[in-house]
Amino acid sequence: MDMQPLNKLPDIPDKCPVLIAGPTASGKSALALDLARSRGGVVVNADASQVFACWRILTARPSPQDEAIAPHLLYGHVPCDAEYSAGHWLREVAEILQGGERPIIVGGTGLYFTALTQGLAKIPPTPPDLRAEADQIPLATLIGDLDPGTAARLDLNNRMRVQRAWEVQRATGRSLADWQADTPPPLLPLAETVPLVFDVPKDWLLDRITRRFDAMLEQGALDEVKAMQALYDPTLPAFKAIGVPELMAYITGEIPLDEARTRATIATRQFAKRQRTWFRSKMRHWLPIHPAS
Repeated sequence: MDMQPLNKLPDIPDKCPVLIAGPTASGKSALALDLARSRGGVVVNADASQVFACWRILTARPSPQDEAIAPHLLYGHVPCDAEYSAGHWLREVAEILQGGERPIIVGGTGLYFTALTQGLAKIPPTPPDLRAEADQIPLATLIGDLDPGTAARLDLNNRMRVQRAWEVQRATGRSLADWQADTPPPLLPLAETVPLVFDVPKDWLLDRITRRFDAMLEQGALDEVKAMQALYDPTLPAFKAIGVPELMAYITGEIPLDEARTRATIATRQFAKRQRTWFRSKMRHWLPIHPAS
């Protein structure tokens, strides 16, 4: 989508890293591109779904035309059958920060920004057999097994986060909260950045979400998912991207296309709600960006 008019941006010193967070479909990628074009810098992805090579249309990755305007990094560089986490992302960003160009880090994955600006605990990876076991356990059971300190910190409606905490506790014998207490210093402290977060009206955002998914279908999102049918594995991170399970259900004949569209739109709205809650809770000290009235 084209960039929407915004309220006045804060002063952005030359070479200072810029962080741009916001819910899906809020226009943050357009702002990042505009800043890179007008003020210089490299656009760095902070969206957990846009790292995967198989999805461009379905995750609204920048177009080839956008990528020709300014350098873009960490987009579409991970195979769809690979595991990828905040730890992977942080290690790649560390290399980018040493490159000398101003990073304009943009995305909707709040955990990535928290890891970047507050530090990330060095938790050992989860063994594959334990991950497979956790995939089969109901959410309520996972929650019930967590220590109270960890459970109090989590969005208990977010299965991915709850399951991760359960896996850490089971694999290491230490709670996620305990690991987080040993977090090392941040790679990029918030005070050394210009941190911007999109704060947009709910109805304005929901309308954009609906129109964007329809546009994705027109642009070929269905063909993009169909091309990955033989490799589809719902337990892998790439195939949990919103729209993938819903369109795959249509492709395999489980539901009609209208239902797949409705389910994907609802899932996107629910995801945006979780994002907005995260940003308002974790990013109170960021500078809010609003669409111009």
